[in-house]
Amino acid sequence: MLQPPPAQPGMREDEVDTPALLIDLDAFEANLDTMAALVAPTAAKLRAHAKTHKSPVIARLQMARGAVGQCTQKVAEAEALAWGGVGNILVSNEVVGAAKLARFAALTHIAQVAICVDHPAHITAIEAAARDAGTRLSVLVEIDAGGNRCGVPFGAEAAELARAIAASPNLRFGGLQSYHGTAQHLRTPEERRAAIAAAVEGTRRTVELLRQQGLDCEIVGGAGTGTFQFEAASGVYTELQAGSYVFMDADYGRNLDADGKPVTTFRHSLFVLATVISAPVPGRAVVDAGHKAVTVDSGLPLVWQRPDLRCVSASDEHFKIEFGPETTSPVIGEKLRLVPGHCDPTVARYDWYVGVRAGRVECLWPIVARGAMA
Repeated sequence: MLQPPPAQPGMREDEVDTPALLIDLDAFEANLDTMAALVAPTAAKLRAHAKTHKSPVIARLQMARGAVGQCTQKVAEAEALAWGGVGNILVSNEVVGAAKLARFAALTHIAQVAICVDHPAHITAIEAAARDAGTRLSVLVEIDAGGNRCGVPFGAEAAELARAIAASPNLRFGGLQSYHGTAQHLRTPEERRAAIAAAVEGTRRTVELLRQQGLDCEIVGGAGTGTFQFEAASGVYTELQAGSYVFMDADYGRNLDADGKPVTTFRHSLFVLATVISAPVPGRAVVDAGHKAVTVDSGLPLVWQRPDLRCVSASDEHFKIEFGPETTSPVIGEKLRLVPGHCDPTVARYDWYVGVRAGRVECLWPIVARGAMA
């Protein structure tokens, strides 16, 4: 059920009903501009991943700064973006099921779309959907760049799938999907660089094999917030699929730079605003947000700009916060910003972004693709 917005423009931040999903607009816009500036001098383009934000509003702000389009993981996400005016979308995932593929094929009437495969069965099913819809669909081959999830090995097996796509009158070969997801959260730059170097070399060899067989890769896509600069500099990747950079989260904040310090390329701009509802004993406070407000798959949230306050446990509706005797206890009714451990699934818990600037609510954006799992 769509929830009523927890705020109205013009409100003070401390008047926002909680739990609420806040965007610090100054930090958010700085992140958009920083990514645009970093990508501009490279040969690659940004195709930002909308599984992070799930919002046509944010997608269009990214595209206004040079992004060529958006990625999604689900057809329903692609529909939400396309209906919101986003005209170039890659479903960077395998999709199975005639109903889903029919919906995907229908999107060709309002947007340029593409999809990924890693098995001949995918090609057969997508071919049928394209034929039934009277359209031609762009299809990328996904290769396993090192994450050991979806994707075929580099080289001959990928080329075999590419040839099958190119031979279909209802499909066109669109290129390669080569995303190394686990590399994004390797903590040191040396670890991240080594992982991506291996992915780049395997992808390069596959692109060359395809070229020798007369198949050009319009798209070679991959990369994420943790590694995009390596892929951008490779000369192999044409599109970068970073998503979390717009918000950042506590887990990305643990990645280190060459000096062993937390990477500060992008700023934390996404927060869950929570209210202190209990301070029962010295050294403990409880807020009105828990598992249902912030995902903890990547650890408990941080209390923004309050290193003296530490989230120590979670239940459905509560985070327990502890602090030392030197800290003044938070008072009942006080609002605290929490930095989620993992931004993407936390966003999926909310219907609205509350955009704040200088302590005031400036805008409300609906999270249109929330819950888009199909």
